[in-house]
Amino acid sequence: MLKKLTLAAILALSPLAQAEVVDDPALTEPEITITHDGDSTYYEYTINGQLKEIKVVPKVGKPYYLVPADGSQKFIRVEESQLLIPKWVIFRW
Repeated sequence: MLKKLTLAAILALSPLAQAEVVDDPALTEPEITITHDGDSTYYEYTINGQLKEIKVVPKVGKPYYLVPADGSQKFIRVEESQLLIPKWVIFRW
């Protein structure tokens, strides 16, 4: 009886011993800071303390993105996001 209980405990706890913690920087979610300035809203995406992208949503017109140019302090304008994060739109009007 004791052997069966020991075997059952080992089998029940074995998945916990095999569980692996994934600490991949590519899977970390960005911090998003939202600011309003005049007629535009800015979404600043920061990952590990580095500003990766700024989404600019003007009151009139299409949203666009500002991304760092070659790791410098200058930003260039692009039409699509460079970040690979879930961006589901559930409802928009």
